[in-house]
Amino acid sequence: MGVVTTQQPVRPRLRADALRNRERIVAAAREVLVEHGAEVSLDEIARRAGVGNATLYRHFADRGELVHHVTVSVMERIAGQAEAALAEEPDAFAALRRFVHAAAEERVGALCPLLSDGINKNHPDHVAAQARLEDAIGALMAAARDSGQLRADIDVGDLMVALTQLTRPLPGGACLNFDIFVHRHLQLFLDGLAAPARSVLSGSAATLEDLKRRP
Repeated sequence: MGVVTTQQPVRPRLRADALRNRERIVAAAREVLVEHGAEVSLDEIARRAGVGNATLYRHFADRGELVHHVTVSVMERIAGQAEAALAEEPDAFAALRRFVHAAAEERVGALCPLLSDGINKNHPDHVAAQARLEDAIGALMAAARDSGQLRADIDVGDLMVALTQLTRPLPGGACLNFDIFVHRHLQLFLDGLAAPARSVLSGSAATLEDLKRRP
């Protein structure tokens, strides 16, 4: 008597036009979340993406699923920037500078408070993207440290805190042009990371594990 086996259904691959629509929706959602906050309507996201509401809901069942994909997309894009900088720049500290300025363009500071709640951080896609991001930034900083150009008393958490804080829009309508100063201030911050250190930092280096702990 033969053994009956069951196979899991294979998720069909998206057609090229459907894949483009999906990518446009995720990109538009990232922009709109940064500009208007987490409560922005899905109608506005569909309008920004240039698709109908029905198209958006064919790809994403609800707001939570869309925000999940935005989160994963941002982490993967930033990880890719760190990997490319390390592979392409002959100077390790120049690679770190390139990554920090590229990550700022993703507006990670504006996204962090929007995407921190209600996300399933145990989802395989989220876990994989986060691991890739942590490894990529860790490798970038290790190379700069090993070259003697990066001060030894900081860790990845220190970099991420500064990056998110410096790319987070300031409250109030008086700071609408805040973005024009981001790269200037990031450059000042990067100068402070260079070895030899000019001061002794209080406390201990912040790791990514420190950032994950909640009070």
